[in-house]
Amino acid sequence: MDMSVESRRAPNLSPAALELAGITRSFSEGDRQLDILSGANLRIEAGEMVALVAPSGTGKSTLLHIAGLLERPDNGDVFVGAVNCTELSDEQRTAIRRNDIGFVYQFHHLLPEFTAQENIMMPQMIRGLSRAVAAERADELLNYMRIGERGKHRPSELSGGEQQRVAVARAVANAPRILLLDEPTGNLDPKTANYVFDALAALVRASGVATLFATHNMELAGQMDRAITLQDGLVTPL
Repeated sequence: MDMSVESRRAPNLSPAALELAGITRSFSEGDRQLDILSGANLRIEAGEMVALVAPSGTGKSTLLHIAGLLERPDNGDVFVGAVNCTELSDEQRTAIRRNDIGFVYQFHHLLPEFTAQENIMMPQMIRGLSRAVAAERADELLNYMRIGERGKHRPSELSGGEQQRVAVARAVANAPRILLLDEPTGNLDPKTANYVFDALAALVRASGVATLFATHNMELAGQMDRAITLQDGLVTPL
């Protein structure tokens, strides 16, 4: 029998920036059912950096997709602040994803025909900000990420580390409450990875965004507030 929303959610606690409660997700492979998540629970507070360290095939990407409202769980609830997003319409989920959640992937996915500044401006203008306001915010973020002088360069003219810092800046351009990162330093050499992480961590601390950072880099994981893994479909401390 399915539990109520109230019993699934962590009791007697104020809303976290992000909470996953009793999340299950299964897939069919031929005549087999693969249980990827089996009642996973996770809370991330505002300004908290959580490392997700898990081998491929354990459900890491599925967890990130569900947390980012890109995929619906079979059972369980996803809370963004006080809002239970599970039963919202696709249009409502898209609005929350656009306004409250930022994504950074292993590959930067920058638009090649636009400059670094314009890539950061794009989500702000889609949200309705004027070009002038979006440009000012983009320049502030580029300076914060220590690449202010590269704003007029296209992605092909940037190094891998610079491209990822632009991707981070784009992800936080609309001041989201949640930032989800899927191996954002996986393609970078150790020195560049540390540089990108340091800039990201400073931005997280300054903005108070709740951050879930999937990585295989144990050195980076050790610098975050805590680390978690996935074991038998559950979120467990690492």
